[in-house]
Order: sequence, then C-alpha cells, then structure tokens
Amino acid sequence: MTLPTTPLDSGGAHAPPSVESITRLVHGFYGDVRQDPLLGPVFEKALHGQWDAHLQRLVDFWSTVALGTRSFKGDVFGKHMALEGVTPAHFAAWVGLWQQHTNRLFAPEVAHDLQVAAHGIARNLFRGYFAHDPGFAQPRQEDHEHGAHHQCGGEARRG
Repeated sequence: MTLPTTPLDSGGAHAPPSVESITRLVHGFYGDVRQDPLLGPVFEKALHGQWDAHLQRLVDFWSTVALGTRSFKGDVFGKHMALEGVTPAHFAAWVGLWQQHTNRLFAPEVAHDLQVAAHGIARNLFRGYFAHDPGFAQPRQEDHEHGAHHQCGGEARRG
C-alpha cells in the first residue's frame, strides 16, 4: 500500500506521508506505548533495552507499508508469535493508540489508510494468537468497497 500524498492543511497540523512524518508517528506512538500500563511491560520485556534499534526497524516497517520504500525485511508474524502473555486487551489498546496518533498527525484520508493497514496487521496477529477475528478490528464496509489490502510479514492480505 502506498498512501496518497496530501498537502499540509492550512493550519499545518497534518503532515503528508513521508519518511519524516512516519518517523514522527512511530517515535510518538511508541513513546506512548512505553508509558502505557498494559502495553509498556510487554514491550519492555521483549526489547530488553533495545528500543533504538527497534524504533528504526519500525520506521522501516511503516515506511514500507505506507510509502512502498521496501526498507523493511523481517518476519513480523513469527517475532510477535514468540511473545508471551499477550491478551486481546493488548491488541485493543495498541489499535486505539495508533488511531489517536494517526488522527493527530495526518489528514483524515491518510490517517484512515494507516489505520486500515494497522487493523489488518493486528487482525492477522490476533488470529495467530487466538484463532479467531478480534471484535475491535472488524472490517469496515468502506474497506471492502475500496478493496483495501493489509500487509503483514511482507505479504499483502485482503481484509
């Protein structure tokens, strides 16, 4: 998925999708994830103080998803399936924070596309953990009408 570039709005609040705006998104979002009482401990346990390297990989991942940069190579699904103690509440919290950050940083259509991609990824990971679809990420009618594709672990998947 490559997001449409959108000019800055008149107030300058919404950034167009670029490596710079994706970097701001990832760093701000994961700053909040680290502070979140539910999400923070899971990430801290998994990363063992390797946040800087992980943040760069996340920028590469989301740049690949949103901009088509192909800067990310890795096994998203396998890495996440190795985490212990993940519950449905973790997914709902992650998706909720992502929505807040994307809405704050991007024009509505860009935020929506980033949210659709994140929901697809979260849905695929949720299925891996719990063998059913999550209630928080049901496909929206407009996603089907636009043929939205979701990416997880290098594979495009229809949501």
